Amino acid sequence: MSTSFDAIVIGTGQAGPSLAGRLTAAGMKVAVVERGKFGGTCVNTGCIPTKAMVASARAAYVARRAAEFGVDIGGPITVDMKRVKARKDEISGKSNTGVESWLKSMQNCTVYDAQARFVSPHEVSVGSETLTAERIFINVGGRAIVPGIPGLSDVEYLTNSSMMHVDFLPRRLIILGGSYIGLEFGQMFRRFGSEVTIIENGPRLISREDEDVSAGVREILEAEGVDIRLNSHATSVAKDGDGVAITLETDGKSSEIGGSHLLLATGRRPNTDDLGLENAGVKTDYHGYIEVDDQLRSSVPGIWALGDCNGKGAFTHTSYNDFEIVAANLLDNDPRRVSDRITTYGLFIDPPLGRAGMTEAQVRASGRKALIGTRPMTKVGRAYEKSETQGFMKILVDAETKEILGAAILGTGGDEAIHCILDVMYARKPYTVIQRAVHIHPTVSELIPTMLGELKPFQSGTISSQP
Repeated sequence: MSTSFDAIVIGTGQAGPSLAGRLTAAGMKVAVVERGKFGGTCVNTGCIPTKAMVASARAAYVARRAAEFGVDIGGPITVDMKRVKARKDEISGKSNTGVESWLKSMQNCTVYDAQARFVSPHEVSVGSETLTAERIFINVGGRAIVPGIPGLSDVEYLTNSSMMHVDFLPRRLIILGGSYIGLEFGQMFRRFGSEVTIIENGPRLISREDEDVSAGVREILEAEGVDIRLNSHATSVAKDGDGVAITLETDGKSSEIGGSHLLLATGRRPNTDDLGLENAGVKTDYHGYIEVDDQLRSSVPGIWALGDCNGKGAFTHTSYNDFEIVAANLLDNDPRRVSDRITTYGLFIDPPLGRAGMTEAQVRASGRKALIGTRPMTKVGRAYEKSETQGFMKILVDAETKEILGAAILGTGGDEAIHCILDVMYARKPYTVIQRAVHIHPTVSELIPTMLGELKPFQSGTISSQP
């Protein structure tokens, strides 16, 4: 049986449903295919559920500090993990069912709860049915990488997805991977009450960030009792009673560490290996990401790739922007491009990191003349008043054009304040626009103009240390 459509959307992450909405509104007959949970990673195992859990962990953290603020709670602080999970499930579930209901009630849209597989460039098999369309959009997301560590297949382990089912407190949680996912879960479960050890292969945490940012994040986590092991490679994993034992090689020396539970946070891979892309001739890179051009077109005319599976961002906001780019080009005669967007993202430990544009290391490598401004959060009134003075701000400016090249705000409100900088970067205006702006007091953002008034030329040598 074959059914013809104007467009087929495979996957319902952040890009797919909105694109289906625009296409159907334009009068197209659209098929949406989803083999799993509607809403993709963000709704089900990523942003929404994890940030709900981060909020619960922060509540526990603040409660333990209540006496510092003159508040007497009385009695020890305890965490009910079943209630934490129930709250998270309710928040995530509403988003999941909302996406599914929207799509299934959408006019001109037919939803298939099944696995999609390409038969040819314009044919997709869905169960016993074949769907055909001149336009096919792939939005299948990604999943956790499971590293090939000897013994790993013989033990139980967790990933960011299976962590969503945890309704108990791990006695000792060992996390392989010192990047964004591992750090967020590490601090979260430490605040819930677990002993936590984070094992990182490299010499520092979140290696894509500047050294001072990595050091600042490490300081925040260690201050809360998170055990961090750098330059440590897991050479084998084995059962140890009801838990696990991991053999580590650290700076040439071997050691063993035991834990009750193991979380793998060693990276992500795209869900492209079972789509039959070879039948359509769609090219992928070495890691399985679908190769796309600046307007997200694949190597095959009429096939686009959006979201995590194209390797162009791997964030919810970049996936949604992929939808905007494709819709603008197809429906609005507006030639938007991936290269138009500025890199920006957050690390949602507490306090968070907000990032935009180039790192200091990238600016130095470019060889351009630049200015740098820094300010510790100890000199930010809002942070001081909240007794949350960990972290710092940093901004990088082109010395000749005065355009902002990049910024990092590690500290309370950093994930929100960074947008003051980001918006001016998109406007391609000089930094003096912010420097001369009058911001509300007392906020974190009000110190951005002050920092910009204290810009200095780069010093030769290594990356600047925290002020």
